[in-house]
Amino acid sequence: MPDSTKERFSSKLGLILSVLGIAIGTGNIWRFPRIAAQNGGDEGAGAFLVAWLCFLLLWSIPLIIAEYGMGRNGRKGVVGSFVALIGKKSGWLGGFVGFVATAIMFYYSVVASWCLYYLITSIGTALPADLSQANAIWEGFQGSNWPLIGHAIVMGVGGFIVIKGISSIERVNKVLIPSLLLVLIISLFKALSLEGSGIGVEYLFTPDWDTLKNPEIWLEALTQNAWDTGAAWGLILTYAAYMRKTDDITISAFQTGIGNNMVSLLAAVIIFSTVFGTLSADMSNAEILNVMQTSGPASTGLTFIWMPQLFATMGGGNIFAILFFLGLTFAAFSSLISMIELAVKVFVDMGANRKRATMVICGAGFGFGIPSALNLTFFANQDFVWGVGLMVSGALISYAVIKYGIGKFRSELINTEERSATLGKWWEIIIKYVVPVEVVTLLGWWMYLSATSYAPDTWYNPLSPFSVMTVIVQWGLALFLVWFFRKRLMGEKK
Repeated sequence: MPDSTKERFSSKLGLILSVLGIAIGTGNIWRFPRIAAQNGGDEGAGAFLVAWLCFLLLWSIPLIIAEYGMGRNGRKGVVGSFVALIGKKSGWLGGFVGFVATAIMFYYSVVASWCLYYLITSIGTALPADLSQANAIWEGFQGSNWPLIGHAIVMGVGGFIVIKGISSIERVNKVLIPSLLLVLIISLFKALSLEGSGIGVEYLFTPDWDTLKNPEIWLEALTQNAWDTGAAWGLILTYAAYMRKTDDITISAFQTGIGNNMVSLLAAVIIFSTVFGTLSADMSNAEILNVMQTSGPASTGLTFIWMPQLFATMGGGNIFAILFFLGLTFAAFSSLISMIELAVKVFVDMGANRKRATMVICGAGFGFGIPSALNLTFFANQDFVWGVGLMVSGALISYAVIKYGIGKFRSELINTEERSATLGKWWEIIIKYVVPVEVVTLLGWWMYLSATSYAPDTWYNPLSPFSVMTVIVQWGLALFLVWFFRKRLMGEKK
């Protein structure tokens, strides 16, 4: 492989904002509220939040620490850093981690195109006055060519930024992330001012403990926290290749994880306040929850259907709608850029020219994203398969650290002389024991119950969008492709 990159982030702020650009995105503002709604019980969604917060400490932050350490040590992309840590014999497994993130990129660009479309329409058209108008806009958009056109635009713009390198990514995120946070805070105050909004906040934070008996709740909570924080995607690992030696890994990991989850909660409060505040006068909590759960396949339209209605109630609502969807578009772009960079960095490590690699990746991203742009059921399938695939990515990162020597990893790669905080022994326990147990237990539990209780007639059908077999087949294909091209991925000749 070529020599490790010599580019670095110019400051700790640039690093944190760029990593938050990975973490803070549509996963917080679009995905988290809909997943919370899907997993709410009769009494509330608070039990899901408890499981979700547990995985912040027992999954996301420990794996973010591992990714920072691996990336700064290898100074390469996800495959190169795996090879640098555990050698070529097993290092190719990093290719699966990269494959999962790239597969998410294919349909994530589609979400970014939705954000762009709603930004454009909020500038040029009136906001929907009620639910029927909002649904008509959403369904009309999904039935048009705009998702495909927008998909092409955002892949092109994302590729242009990545071609310029890490300095361009840093500059963009220094503008995008603070702008997004400002818009969210403004939206929060307005959402909470709606009559009935308190009912939504109460529902969001009230636990229905019976829901924790369902393994899907825990599976969704873990994958959502991975989605929120960027843990186990390989994205943070990729950015860590540009990390300065003086940047403290432990502190950076906690800042990334906690800061990101606060934004997710902020977004959920905004959405739940808006929906309940709009509908509580005419519907029961159960009826409102049903509306939230059926806003598009797997609630994919929740944010796009309800946020315009919030802004329609505001003085100067069009201006706030423009600001919100501008911020959401910024968030989508910042995350999409990191996904493109991950794939590009793998090719650059193999000796490819950055510009050419970026063009190839963006072309492939557009092509493989077309089915998700045209069909929401296919989109929901991809979101499910590769969201759960992040669990396997986490297991592989854990495996790499254990194989290297978990005590050695902590003492040599994390607790360096330049550190300002010391990582404790607790991290070793989580990486060595807790993460593998989480993966085996949750995946095994879910697969067993899917085959015996949830979907005994369809679990073996790979064409069923949420079946066990569709997951196994797509993961198996990914592993085969990574193994088949392993020598090329590691920069070796055949």
